[in-house]
Amino acid sequence: MYLNNIFTNQEMQEKYLDIFVSSLWPLIQGALVYTIPLALITFVLGLILAVLTALARLSGIKPLEWIARFYVSVLRGTPLLVQLFIIFFGLPSVGITIDSFTAAIIGFSLSVGAYGSEIIRAALLSIPKGQWEAGYSISMTYTQALRRIILPQAARVSIPPLSNSFISLVKDTSLASTIIVAEMFRKAQEIAAQNYEFLLVYSEAALIYWVICMALSFAQGRIERKLDRYIAK
Repeated sequence: MYLNNIFTNQEMQEKYLDIFVSSLWPLIQGALVYTIPLALITFVLGLILAVLTALARLSGIKPLEWIARFYVSVLRGTPLLVQLFIIFFGLPSVGITIDSFTAAIIGFSLSVGAYGSEIIRAALLSIPKGQWEAGYSISMTYTQALRRIILPQAARVSIPPLSNSFISLVKDTSLASTIIVAEMFRKAQEIAAQNYEFLLVYSEAALIYWVICMALSFAQGRIERKLDRYIAK
């Protein structure tokens, strides 16, 4: 019935087209100003944290291993939404007040670090021990072997799953709307609250998310094909 009215009623078609067009730029602006920068910043910070955590897990130093295991366990074992609420709404009760965008960066970075550390740890473990021994045989230190031999190979292995994590992160940034970050989905909520066309506006936001993720998937494929040139087949 709803779709029939849209297809047969020209006045409704014009109304929905007007809402779609007028909503498009505010949604794109929310994506450009908040969604994409938030995803990029948190992914870079989370990736640094992931590498450090993975190395701590493999260091053989028990205190570092325990701290890294505890961090990964807590972050993977609790919902991201709960983590954001604790950072933004919970910490002020103990005197720590953080603005919404910074709270989102902290929350998403910690989450990316926990999940990414397992990807990187698995990539590091996939490198044959002979590669380490080859480095040591030419008088490389642990740090030199790690930086010049192991990490470059591990990076190739970890790129596909990390790329998928980044695409998921772009979608997960919609959770930042719950702590009043004016990203794209928050804009969609504000627009829909004004015109009450929730299906249309939310579908428009979903379409923009889909286009962004398709572009990222295309870029991922290009990167993987470029790296495949250096692999013997």
